[in-house]
Parts: sequence; C-alpha cells; structure tokens
Amino acid sequence: MMIKLQYEIKTHKVNREYEQPHFFILNKGLNSGKPLRNPCPNCFVLITETEEQREALYYLCQSLQIGEYFKFYIIGSVIPFIRIDDIRKVLNTAIRNYEQQQWELKIVKLMQIAIYEDNLKKQLETISGLKIAILRS
Repeated sequence: MMIKLQYEIKTHKVNREYEQPHFFILNKGLNSGKPLRNPCPNCFVLITETEEQREALYYLCQSLQIGEYFKFYIIGSVIPFIRIDDIRKVLNTAIRNYEQQQWELKIVKLMQIAIYEDNLKKQLETISGLKIAILRS
C-alpha cells in the first residue's frame, strides 16, 4: 500500500489550534529539524490530510534529524536555526527517494526503538529513586 505524502508546513503561532493531523518541527537550536508531538515557541507546524500521512512524515523527519540531514542547513552563530524552505527542501528530497517497502520496515524499527527508549528512561528513573531511597534510609 503506497502512502501519498502531501503536507503543508508553516510557522507555528503560540496558542493556535489545528484541526487536521499535524506535528511540530523544532526550528531553533542544534536539534533543529527534530519532530515534536507537542508545540514549543520555536517550531514549525507540519499539517497533513490523514493520520497515516502524519505518522509517515513524523518518522521520516525523525530519521532525517537522527541522520543529521538537517544539520547542513542549520545557520546562525549565536542562536542556530533552520529556515522553513530548507526543511521543505530536505523533506521533498527524502519523499522523492521514498521507497515504500523499505520505509515501512524502518518505521516499524523506529517505533520499536522508541518503545525501548521509553522503557530505559523508566528504568533510569526507578534506579535514581532507589539511590535516593537508599541514601535517605
């Protein structure tokens, strides 16, 4: 099954609500290009027509950010940032090179890694709590 990846990207305005499926992309700092589920003051919003498109584009953005594809376009010496047109350029190039079967496998693997990562974070929180409990007893 082939997903047609169409999107609209624009600058997010604080307190703005979106009806269509969407996610946010960090646009300031060294993590520029990182997809976010929740908005922050320095982000773009990527809006799609369907939840399926949103999920595919979210994980595409995540893989591009992890693979440092956005890094080349981050500019600014004091406050690093990325331009909206550069995000579009990287995304459009990735979409053109999109191979459905391989990409679906990567999405599954990224989702599994996210679950493992959340599990490890919970374990670290528990270990930290145990250390405090030991030191306070």
